[in-house]
Amino acid sequence: MNFQEGLQRLGYQFVPFLLAVVVHEFGHGFVASLWGDKTAKEQGRLTLNPIPHIHPIGTLLFPIVNMFTGIPIMIGWANPVPIDPRRFRKFRPGLFWVSIAGVGANFITALLCAIGWCLLYRFATADFTLGKELGIMLQFGTMINFGLGIFNLIPIPPLDGSKVIESVISYGALQKYERLASYGYWILLIMMFTGAFAIFNGPIMYLTDLTFTIAGAIVGVQV
Repeated sequence: MNFQEGLQRLGYQFVPFLLAVVVHEFGHGFVASLWGDKTAKEQGRLTLNPIPHIHPIGTLLFPIVNMFTGIPIMIGWANPVPIDPRRFRKFRPGLFWVSIAGVGANFITALLCAIGWCLLYRFATADFTLGKELGIMLQFGTMINFGLGIFNLIPIPPLDGSKVIESVISYGALQKYERLASYGYWILLIMMFTGAFAIFNGPIMYLTDLTFTIAGAIVGVQV
């Protein structure tokens, strides 16, 4: 392992990763508040300040080790924003929109990162300090946000996709589906260490390329 390369890779990837997990959790808390659940705000979690969202292992240890070593298994998460569905004005639609909000926040952030890169590409001069580094971070920001969003759409507990499923299935089916929760982490671990997550690389890269094309059209540059 080359120490300098690992440090450079960490420098490029960690800030975009931290942004992705923070906006993901903020998205959940913000939409929950719109549906009547103020739990996140009451506990000081309805914020873009990363400190309340940091999980020592999921936000720091695992991602830093992954990025520094270049291990192609990305593991990372933030402290989940507290949500109390009992406080929703309407349970099922509230659960659906709150569950999908984190993914939506990531997709919006991916687009903003791509637009930022296009603006940098169009307007930054050659002597712009750290322009190259900022551009690489914005590229990673687009890709990481799509990766985190797509990963969370997997309908396996405790991921957001499972909550989306719970919001639309019948009560009887819900009881059966909830039995999967005790096996959720094991299923995800098996998928991770068998390389099953590689199936998502294609959609992530497709959405990343498409988003840069859209962002280029918005800014007026060809990418």
